[in-house]
Amino acid sequence: MKNVVCIGCGYVGSVTSVAFAALGYHTVVIDVDSNKVEMINAGKSSLYEPGLEPLIQQVSGRTLFAVSTYEPIKEADIVFICVGTPSLVDGTADLTYVKMAAKQIGMALNPGKFTVIVNKSTVPVGTADLVTSILEEESGLQAEQDFAVVSNPEFLREGFALEDVMAPDRIVIGTSNERARKQMRLLYEPLIQLNSADQVVYFETDAKSAELIKYASNAFLAVKISYINEVAKLCEALNAHVPDVAKGMGLDSRIGSKFLQVSSGWSGSCFPKDTAELLATSFKYGSELSIVSAAITANLNMHLYCVDKIVRQLGDLRGKTIAILGLTFKPDTDDARATQATVIIRKLIELGAAIHVHDPMGMPMFSALNGDLPITYCNSGEEAAQGVDGLVLLTHWECYIKLDWQKIFLSMRHPYILDTRNFLDKKTLQELGFQYDGIGLGRLS
Repeated sequence: MKNVVCIGCGYVGSVTSVAFAALGYHTVVIDVDSNKVEMINAGKSSLYEPGLEPLIQQVSGRTLFAVSTYEPIKEADIVFICVGTPSLVDGTADLTYVKMAAKQIGMALNPGKFTVIVNKSTVPVGTADLVTSILEEESGLQAEQDFAVVSNPEFLREGFALEDVMAPDRIVIGTSNERARKQMRLLYEPLIQLNSADQVVYFETDAKSAELIKYASNAFLAVKISYINEVAKLCEALNAHVPDVAKGMGLDSRIGSKFLQVSSGWSGSCFPKDTAELLATSFKYGSELSIVSAAITANLNMHLYCVDKIVRQLGDLRGKTIAILGLTFKPDTDDARATQATVIIRKLIELGAAIHVHDPMGMPMFSALNGDLPITYCNSGEEAAQGVDGLVLLTHWECYIKLDWQKIFLSMRHPYILDTRNFLDKKTLQELGFQYDGIGLGRLS
């Protein structure tokens, strides 16, 4: 097996194709966007992810190639579908791009060879069956005999995607076709050999279970974040200290310390979409996931709780200006889709505040997605803080620790800071004269 094809030059497609090219496979990534195709062939990345562009530069033109035609499908051993699955109004996933990709793959399948088609995108349970039916209709070939569809969900963390793809903790393969299972094992064998034998768990199951694993995993993490955020609110009421509570909880190996970091709520391109889709699926089949429903409600309430904290400190926001630091849902990414900043900024504007914003990577995408918002984009955190009545840190970028906080203190009309990540140095800021406010820091100091 030598030839890998990835459909889609988005986040998952870019990272997946580059990883297999780095492992030495002849890898072709297909996208209808000619600009993305040209960038990859020029050794550039169309998105920000630490380490991605240098790796593209190493493999582009050697083992990685980008095209806009589906012709390479004819020679492919394995084809990954890595297209977007955005949420519809009702919370379900929009499979338009998956269906389009399946149709094009079906028309290009080679009847003379067995091809494995892999759903790498996050897709609802049953999508493997849907793709199979489209492929059969378009190709005239017989599923399981001429081709097989596999579910192989991605578990990539933005900001750590290359680490996750090259040193994964698990690889999940969903199919009942033994021939497809063998091809997938051969595909991932070099990757597993790069890591210690006990580091990567290679797990085989059926397609529906594999599809559900991704949604269930993300929903569980969302529940965990919502839980600690609600505990943080209780800490403020009880004058307890949530960092200590979270640390004490995390010492229990059954709980663990990950995803117990307080924030203004979970957001981004995965958790909101995946929890909504999973909840919609549970309603569809008469098996409501009430815990997931509660987590979604708690998360929105957490966004609004942060706004309420600002109002409690500053009073009427009409005629006042607030600086927002961080527009992406986490550091080390330019992904500003469906972030907590969108909800919080819109609410602040609704209450009459003027808004200054800064993010080291996320401003172009945030502006493109929220062009209707009357906000001022600034070149630095210091510029964003100039003349404002309050400053809110939403994303814990390392560069914000290094800001000239003395200069910021002197430039603000009212030196109030809401640090929604408990990230900044509270003691230092208070010594400078700031009125520092965190989340769940009820303990007197």
